[in-house]
Amino acid sequence: MNRFIIVLVVVLMNAAIPSCSWDGSHRYSILADSVKTEFLHTWNSYKQYAWGHDALKPLSKAPHDWHAHSLLMTPVDAFDTMVLMGLKKEAAEAKQIVLDSLRFDYDMEVQAFEITIRLLGGLLSSYELDGDKKFLALAADLGDRLLPIFNSPTGMPYRYVNLQTGKVRSSDKRSNPAEIGTLLIEFGTLSKHTGDPVYYDKAKRALVELFNRRSGIGLVGTWIDVETGEWINESSHVGGAIDSYYEYLVKAWLLFGDEECKQMADESLKAVHRFVADTVRGELWYGRVDMNSGERTRRVFGSLDAFFPAVLCLAGDVDRAVALQESAFRMWNMHGIEPETIDYDSMTVVSPQYYLRPEIIESAYYLYQYTRDERYQEMGKKMFADLVKHCRTEAGYAYLEDVTTGEKADGMESFFLAETMKYFFLLFAPDDVLNFNSVIFNTEAHPVRRGGMRQN
Repeated sequence: MNRFIIVLVVVLMNAAIPSCSWDGSHRYSILADSVKTEFLHTWNSYKQYAWGHDALKPLSKAPHDWHAHSLLMTPVDAFDTMVLMGLKKEAAEAKQIVLDSLRFDYDMEVQAFEITIRLLGGLLSSYELDGDKKFLALAADLGDRLLPIFNSPTGMPYRYVNLQTGKVRSSDKRSNPAEIGTLLIEFGTLSKHTGDPVYYDKAKRALVELFNRRSGIGLVGTWIDVETGEWINESSHVGGAIDSYYEYLVKAWLLFGDEECKQMADESLKAVHRFVADTVRGELWYGRVDMNSGERTRRVFGSLDAFFPAVLCLAGDVDRAVALQESAFRMWNMHGIEPETIDYDSMTVVSPQYYLRPEIIESAYYLYQYTRDERYQEMGKKMFADLVKHCRTEAGYAYLEDVTTGEKADGMESFFLAETMKYFFLLFAPDDVLNFNSVIFNTEAHPVRRGGMRQN
């Protein structure tokens, strides 16, 4: 990578956006254009080196597929970002390859959670933004192929399913709250558009069955047996493997008007605030506790936990969201970009990777929408400059193996275009790009319209 290019991008970006001299809308619109430029740099790199594949390996400039056959994860994930950015040519390219080449009739096993949030969510959002019913047909085909995951004795889904045969990996009975509880937005939206309630009903039952297995103090653990309903790992937190369970309780209420989801969300968050929340040096953090006793087991927090301020905003708890975002931003600034996990007691790195994750940027976007405080745009400006400085390559962006050394690794997930770039863009873009109050984002940042279960 030509280091001069990176330095020039960062210098020009900071020089062009003085902190106080212009009206805010003009200042941040320039930043939105800078994000769009970097999105195009990444998309064009994908086109050049990985077209037709799931993802690009930015350092080796080679394609990467998750399975034996590509499921076009990057074009599906990136399409709605392109539409929001007004990139008509690129959106047309992505749409053409998806509608011409994407199919699911493959004899291969996939992880239902990832396929749901990336592909099913992406196709449904694409349908709502573009209107082409071929997107919906693909979504319905995929939804039908995923339905066998719910055929467990409890109704909580198995993690893996063969797209062609419908056979689930019943030998692996373990799952986690995130993978069990992060399906209702996508399956419910599919029910809305097809008029078939089966998708909503299956995903809703899974969510309720999980909630009903919470502990006596209202917490869930990390791993559960979907056949017996017995907990395998009883560590409770808001990080990976649990995170989006809480997110979808709140969002399903807002998206579908499901009052039972609101009741489950209220009760769950009350327990999380009572037992998982932690104060160190006057800072708000969320650590790890035993789900049954509430006893604190570890003081760790990471990039995935940084989604929680956004959820707190949606739940009406902006004060906690503000406090937690300050802690997360401190974590980001420890080494100029956030590590995967820190010990917030000692403020030391536990896991040094940065996987190009979007969660802290997502929370800055939500906090700006709820407070209209430019501090969150300034926060985003700093994080975007850091991202360009540390992760940009000649072919897209690479995740960091170690934030303390800056060592890059040869990977770039499709969520970088679906989430990270989208949330940066929306944080800086004019409000008329997207009416924040008219949509709910799934956990992959695919926006779907609010409006209950009415069929369009």
